[in-house]
Amino acid sequence: MNFSAKASPWWTPSVHADRRPFLIGRNTIQAALRGFFAREDFIEVDTAVLQVSPGNEAHLHAFATQAITTDGQAAPFYLHTSPEFACKKLLAAGEQRISCFAHVYRNRERGPLHHPEFSMLEWYRAGESYESLMMDSVRILALAAETVKTDKLSYRGSESDPFAGPERISVAEAFERHAGIDLLASVAADGSTDREHLATELRRVGMRVADDDGWADLFSRVLVEKIEPHLGFGRITILDEYPVSEAALARPSARDPRVAERFELYACGVELANGFGELTNAGEQRRRFEIEMAEKARIYGETYPIDEDFLAALSLMPEASGIALGFDRLVMLATGASRIDQVLWAPVAEYGR
Repeated sequence: MNFSAKASPWWTPSVHADRRPFLIGRNTIQAALRGFFAREDFIEVDTAVLQVSPGNEAHLHAFATQAITTDGQAAPFYLHTSPEFACKKLLAAGEQRISCFAHVYRNRERGPLHHPEFSMLEWYRAGESYESLMMDSVRILALAAETVKTDKLSYRGSESDPFAGPERISVAEAFERHAGIDLLASVAADGSTDREHLATELRRVGMRVADDDGWADLFSRVLVEKIEPHLGFGRITILDEYPVSEAALARPSARDPRVAERFELYACGVELANGFGELTNAGEQRRRFEIEMAEKARIYGETYPIDEDFLAALSLMPEASGIALGFDRLVMLATGASRIDQVLWAPVAEYGR
């Protein structure tokens, strides 16, 4: 399909006829996943889109709005970038297993795999390890393929077998294998990072380093250019144990304090899910948010408020694991769609059209 600026609108009957098989596949997968969670004794929850904070990750961009109070005063709000804060408040309230299909909103994002409004599937297990989420994820990918009667996930000519056992590799192992870089040599025991050491490593392997690149910029460059092009081909990849500085909402690993209980799930080179062993230390969480917002201010000249209610809820929240899965991307790979627009019933209008 041609989604150039001159393409016919999505509501044109001929365009809709081309998209409709993907959309019906979307509905059947969503129904199957709801059945999966019901069988696993999850409660499906629904969270408010309007939040006092959209999240505090440096590179996430939100849509801002305001509410007008009954006395005519303006109160700032944001469209959430994830239902995470609300879901964790529900864990603090006493829920044990929850799932949530949420429309979420991210600014500055549009392309084959990105859309300003998209669907995120999140689920949380109180008192259970983040390895349980890995098992959930593998079962969910297989169920999605099975539901639309395919034996593979595919994207732009690449394939991944959702029924084969997944590859599990740490971020440090992936850096060594695919980039020849000893990542953890630039991470101290307290999680602090050495920008100059990592910059030297990038230069040694012939990668670009800009004067204003921070450690996180260099990390992301290697991940995008050297690591992700090798993930999820032939079978699913679980990329595990991110450095703690790249896991603002995850708890440190008991095995190695330099890394966190964070993993991402890949198929066909596409990131599908991001899971954590959840951080429940409010003081540490505040510190990490402040670091993220300082980085956001440095790069983009703006910050988002911290949700004080969320930090207060962490004092009641039990040990838990949680994960966010890009539902539209999963549908794309299961149905063979090449663009996220094809699996959205009514895409957001393009600017200027």
